[in-house]
Parts: sequence; C-alpha cells; structure tokens
Amino acid sequence: MIRPGCTIGILGGGQLGRMMAMAAAQLGLKAHIYAPEENSPAFDVAADVTIAAYEDEAALVRFAKAVDVVTYEFENVPSETAATLSAHTLLAPNAQALAVSQDRFLEKTFISGLGIAVAPFASFTNEAELAEAVEKLGRPAVLKTRRFGYDGKGQVMIRPETDPSEAWAELGRAPAILEGFVPFEREVSVVAARTASGAFAAYDLCANEHKHHILDTTRIPAGVSGATETEAMRIAKAIADALDYVGVLAVELFLVTENGSERLVVNEIAPRVHNSGHWTLGGATTSQFEQHIRAVCGWPLGSTARLGRVEMTNLIGHDADEWEQILAEPGAHLHLYGKAEARAGRKMGHVTRVFPEKG
Repeated sequence: MIRPGCTIGILGGGQLGRMMAMAAAQLGLKAHIYAPEENSPAFDVAADVTIAAYEDEAALVRFAKAVDVVTYEFENVPSETAATLSAHTLLAPNAQALAVSQDRFLEKTFISGLGIAVAPFASFTNEAELAEAVEKLGRPAVLKTRRFGYDGKGQVMIRPETDPSEAWAELGRAPAILEGFVPFEREVSVVAARTASGAFAAYDLCANEHKHHILDTTRIPAGVSGATETEAMRIAKAIADALDYVGVLAVELFLVTENGSERLVVNEIAPRVHNSGHWTLGGATTSQFEQHIRAVCGWPLGSTARLGRVEMTNLIGHDADEWEQILAEPGAHLHLYGKAEARAGRKMGHVTRVFPEKG
C-alpha cells in the first residue's frame, strides 16, 4: 500500500515529470526523478534526483530500491530499462503498454484487433513492399517511422507527386509503416485514468488544433454529439482494459463527418499524461497529473468534472515572454516549465483559460 510519505519514482525530467512531481507533493508524496540530462526542469521540484543513462543498470537498481513505485513521463523508455525496474519495484503503466505504444505497427495492430477503427495501414521492409503499400492505400498517404515519432517528427506525406522511395530515404530508411489518409474534420482526444482494480474515469472529449505539427490550442467541450462523446469514452476504456493499464492514458482520434454523421478513428495512444490534458490543471476538479498519481498509487480516482468552458494554449518558444500580460488576465492560469532557453518549437509553458458555460 502506497501511503502519504512514500516516494514516487519518475523516469524523465521534462515538464510532464515536473507537473507530476508537483501533484505528488500536494498529496504528501515525495518525487525522485531519474533522467540523463543535467538541469532537467523536474529537478527543481523533486525531493531527490538521479542523473544517469537509461541503460545504466546499477543506477536503475539503486533508483528502484529508493522508491515505492515507478512511472514515466514519456513512452520511449527502453524495454531493458522497464524490465530492470519491474524486477525491483512496481512499474505503472506496465511494460506491455510501453511496448504497444512505442511501435506504430504494434499499436495499430493491437487497437484494430479490439474492433476499434484505425487508419488503414501497411508495414513494409523494402522498396518493393513500399510500392505495393502505396498502390493498395492510394495517395495521399502518410509514411511514418514505427518508433520515436512525436510533434510531426518521423513522418512524411506521400502526395501524388512524391517519390515514396525518396520519402523513406528522408526518414533514414528506418522501420516504417504507411497509413492511408483519413479525411478528418477535427482532431480530438480523450484523457482517462484507470487503476489496478479496474476503476476508470475519463475527462470530457477535447478538440485540438495544431500549428507546425505541435499542439497549439485545446478546447473543451469538443462540440461533438453526445453519441460521439460516449463512443470516445468507450474506446478509451476498451484500450485501457485490454492493456490492464494503470495511470493516465491519452487516446488521440480523428473526427470524420460523413453525410451529417460523425465517426471516430484512433490515430494513436500515449501511455502517460498528455499535452491535450493540460487544460485539467485549473480547468477540472482534479488535474490529470493528480489523477495519474492517484492511479499509480492505487488511490481513489478524483472527479473529472469540468469547471466551465476551457481553452488551453501552449506557449511555444518566445510566446512565454508574454508572461506578464497573461498574469494580468483575470481567470488565466499560467504554468511555466522552468526551462532556461526559449527555442523555436520548444514548449515553454501553457495557459489555461476558464469561461462560464454558455446558456
């Protein structure tokens, strides 16, 4: 039983780890951050830190023995790291959730195996198979690396004029898949939590807008039908249950509108707290960060109730220079991540704005 006073081990020292550590502290828990980078933002708010490589087995064992449960802020944790930690302490979410979410082919195969719609896809290992996949799925299509893709990285659009072989070469001929293009109206996501006992709670579906492949704005409610909202929750629960998932999970979906009706297609899952759930920090009764800590500790999940209409905007690069103006806004909740250098494309913080519900 994990009780107040225990220590949560967090792999990764970025802003997600930072906000998880802050949520843990509010619940009387300590956070021990493990990250290879010096001066990681999460170090500022942690009770203890370990600076070591994810492949350093001796450091991992010492870390595991110093904490009561380990979680992580990013899904590309090496499988060997997860195995080492699991041998010495609790790991949540589990290694299966990591393995599935790390590989786009495994992920889509797993989700489609649950009877849940995904974009049509094909794997390939050589140029001949790639050409066959393009012929089968048509154009436009999206060429994506199987691993290590985020914020638009690791993918190339295959348009009518695109040479697929050259597009694959742009990705270093890394193991990849081809996805058929989904003519979506909007991108939406569900952020939900599940405990080891199977308790489940989901936040309202949110609508996401991207700029330069990076999430710019999240709005809640998403403006979809009640049936679509219910279906999104069903999809998230089905995935979480099938993975025997523990913690917060995000499911990114495409909203497709055909002949006046809506349907959902899963794009990908993230086995962690998620950028599109940042609105819950100030916009919901329980933030996704607190909810994640509750879930991995086996504690009761908190209320996911919304506090009004909510809009979350990422502060990218020098957007964070507007901090004084944001602080002057009534009702604006500013969160800066403590990063020393603002760079183009770097997430420096976010601001959540809560408005009264429309009558």
